[in-house]
Amino acid sequence: MAMSCRYAARSCARQLRSAGALRAPTQTLRLGATSRRYNSTEAAAEAPANPKIAEIVEQISKLTLLETADLVSSLKTKLNIPDLPVGGFAAAPAGGAAPAAAAEEAEEAAPAAAEKTLFTLQLQEFDAASKAKVIKEVKNLLGLSLVESKKFVESAPKMMKENVPKEDAEKIIATMKELGAKVTMD
Repeated sequence: MAMSCRYAARSCARQLRSAGALRAPTQTLRLGATSRRYNSTEAAAEAPANPKIAEIVEQISKLTLLETADLVSSLKTKLNIPDLPVGGFAAAPAGGAAPAAAAEEAEEAAPAAAEKTLFTLQLQEFDAASKAKVIKEVKNLLGLSLVESKKFVESAPKMMKENVPKEDAEKIIATMKELGAKVTMD
């Protein structure tokens, strides 16, 4: 068995050596092709273009990122181009349904904007007898250490959480009320 493994290793080594000699010219060809690909801007510069456009492209390429952002916002306002959501035109429904769908979404968005969905929870006070339970619950809710939770509870009134959905906020308020703490939702 040892002889067959040794034989296999030698034959593999021979094949690799012979394949390496054959592969060397193709690797140099690949390197030449990739270097050409990375220098594609030189080829584009050599192509005849409108000199006015070429000058604008040259000027834009020299701008910093902040200057480019200002340029984009200026062009949007000058040309009356609306800000598109992420996805742009590809995210819009096909056909003539786009204006109608946009109008319906705008009407639905108006009542939703009037209805508050995210709330801020604030710990107002707590019963001294249930202080330990309140500290443990604050520790679990906020992910604080025990010492930080104790300091947090003792410094009431204090803001607990921001941007909490209404359902979660009501659950937290009910839990804290059972433990003897008063939490308000703003």
